[in-house]
Amino acid sequence: MTALTLASKRRRAALRTAAFMSPWLIGFAVFFAYPLISTVYFSFMHYDGFRPPTWSGTKNWAYVFRDYPLFWPALRNTLWLVVVAVSLRVVFGLGVGLLITKIKTATGVFRTLFYLPYLAPPVAATMAFAFLLNPGTGPVNSILDKIGIPAPGWFNDPAWSKPALTLLALWGVGDLMVIFMAALLDVPKEQYEAAELDGASAWQRFRYVTLPNISPIVMFAVVTGVIQTMQYYTQPLIAGKVASGVIQGAGTQFEPGYPDKSTLTLPQLVYNLGFQRFDYGSACVVALVLFALSMVFTAFLMRRRGGLNLAGD
Repeated sequence: MTALTLASKRRRAALRTAAFMSPWLIGFAVFFAYPLISTVYFSFMHYDGFRPPTWSGTKNWAYVFRDYPLFWPALRNTLWLVVVAVSLRVVFGLGVGLLITKIKTATGVFRTLFYLPYLAPPVAATMAFAFLLNPGTGPVNSILDKIGIPAPGWFNDPAWSKPALTLLALWGVGDLMVIFMAALLDVPKEQYEAAELDGASAWQRFRYVTLPNISPIVMFAVVTGVIQTMQYYTQPLIAGKVASGVIQGAGTQFEPGYPDKSTLTLPQLVYNLGFQRFDYGSACVVALVLFALSMVFTAFLMRRRGGLNLAGD
């Protein structure tokens, strides 16, 4: 009787736990598990969205990795943006946060000025940057010419298109600034005072006091930045369209990546394959590559974070 009672209590506790977790379980199944399984399934099928899918084996994978000319340039561009743009955004956001926390007057004004660009719609912000950095008529190049600095081609030059996108990302760094400001203001002042009494320099206080206290926030910024950059679609596409002068209307099709495939990213390939070429199987392959890369980067960063914690301990 006692064993039955204990088993009944455990069963009721399990059911109660499942009931509380049911919203998350349903959301996980509907919005993550089912789409992921479907993507894997369609990656091995020939499917154009009109006729029933038919088994094609690994033909979609072979086509994407071997025959699709846009895949490897898009992969290189995406990895470049992940390494360079994410790193610079984190460093710049932390630097701006440090600067504003040190300012004694008009802090609210500076905080607002740095945060406002983040609120700009991505399409409008990208179009504005494309016109500002226009190599022929843009004010940025006009100023550079007047002071004797060679003017880059920006979005019209394959060597400068990704740095221009990075500048656009740095312009909208207000979200990271706010996060880092909150973390910096939460660092115990007693630790700074103790470091100053020990004769620590400003760099030593940052390295041994500030950085260890805000390291979880830095890791959060890096991981979320990697995931967001893996989904980078709107800004490079709009920049390429505006710089190329192509006006897309009825009956026209714009191949992404202008100039010379330098602004091409993997999310653009998913759209290009799935909704322009109606090759859903190959689009699913690219989507799975994006998912795998995101998981690898996240696992690597979390592992590095764990190693740093152990080293600190």
